Amino acid sequence: MTLSALTALSPIDGRYQDRLASLREYFTELALIRLRVLVEISWLKQLAGNPRFPEVPPFQAATLQALDQIATDFSETDGARVKAIEAETNHDVKAIEYFLREKLAARPDAQATGFIHFACTSEDINNTCHALMLSGSRARVMAPALESIIARLRTLAHELADVAMLARTHGQPATPSTLGKEIANVVQRLDRARSRLLAVEITAKFNGAVGNYNAHLVAYPEIDWENLAREFVTSLGLGFNAYTTQIEPHDGIAELFDAYAHVNTILLDLDRDIWGYISLGYFRQRVKAGEVGSSTMPHKVNPIDFENSEGNLGVANALLRHMAEKLPVSRWQRDLTDSTVLRNMGVALGHTLLGWDSLLRGLGKLEADRKRIADDLDAAWEVLAEPIQTVMRRHGIADPYEQLKALTRGRAGIDRATLHAFIAELDIPADAKQRLLDLTPGTYIGAAVGLARRI
Repeated sequence: MTLSALTALSPIDGRYQDRLASLREYFTELALIRLRVLVEISWLKQLAGNPRFPEVPPFQAATLQALDQIATDFSETDGARVKAIEAETNHDVKAIEYFLREKLAARPDAQATGFIHFACTSEDINNTCHALMLSGSRARVMAPALESIIARLRTLAHELADVAMLARTHGQPATPSTLGKEIANVVQRLDRARSRLLAVEITAKFNGAVGNYNAHLVAYPEIDWENLAREFVTSLGLGFNAYTTQIEPHDGIAELFDAYAHVNTILLDLDRDIWGYISLGYFRQRVKAGEVGSSTMPHKVNPIDFENSEGNLGVANALLRHMAEKLPVSRWQRDLTDSTVLRNMGVALGHTLLGWDSLLRGLGKLEADRKRIADDLDAAWEVLAEPIQTVMRRHGIADPYEQLKALTRGRAGIDRATLHAFIAELDIPADAKQRLLDLTPGTYIGAAVGLARRI
């Protein structure tokens, strides 16, 4: 069976492959191999020509150009060659070293290839690659996608700032808000979560077999290897971790994945709320020509984008939470349980991105049904029991809460006339009484409009 979108085992590489193409640059096997090549070449260039390493003379300009082209022009054919070498060595990182030696064998300064992978353990290369994957994908794919969601929500918050709606605490009619203010609440949460996500430092180590520069110092005892390693790692745009075992302890990755999971939790909460508002009729969804909502019920327009988003964010968080808990745990100086887990980083972020994309698609289809929202609110005059009893408290009326509870709790048919008759009998100042008489469920929205427009 030929591998294709129809035969792929994972929906990430099957049904949804077109929507996740931007992550392939970072999380495929080919991407990992390409980054390994990049890191090995960068380390070799760090040593070559450095006067502290007279055994590695400076590369000729043509060789430096060839090295750069190996990294920048790395192709699927190159990847296949690396995999063929790996089939012989049964070691993926050693295969990179042999591949680079092949590529540089004909160069007149090929003797320097003996310093490819010098003093490195495989995890020096791999952890740096994983950090580059996460750093690059966050900056170029994930952060822009999240920003698109926040921008769309901010626009909706402003557009719907004054659309008064019945709130529902515990699913029951409650003090009104506005549709825009409820969306603004989500924008504020996402702004905070985004800042946390972007603030996570992604670190790498480059300190040898157990983190102590053992072989380095035997070969070159006069070199300040920690400083050299720091220079190298930071030159790649990564944070430097000076204290590790054979592996970088993945605390930064755990923090990053926890931050992604927190963003997903906020968006999953939004998915469910919007699903509910669509069910209430507060939102209509624009219909796309040719789409079918049900195989048997022609009238249906289902909230499938929000359901798809919710499902994928749930899968993503199951993986992200597992990795955040598992990756910082390793027996003694190294075990291999992290290796296969790290290969699923792209799967977790793929489901995350898919959830974000589905949500954004859904948001683009929404239209507020202002009449439906207003009608629902106008049928809930009982929500004005709160301001009436609060004004009564201010003016010293005895047992105001209890009076309004007796009038409204659990009773049907509470309307304007019922409340106005009650207000008319209150012994409160005339201006306070008039303010209550002027109040409607649609105007009892506090500072909601200003808060929504301020976000």
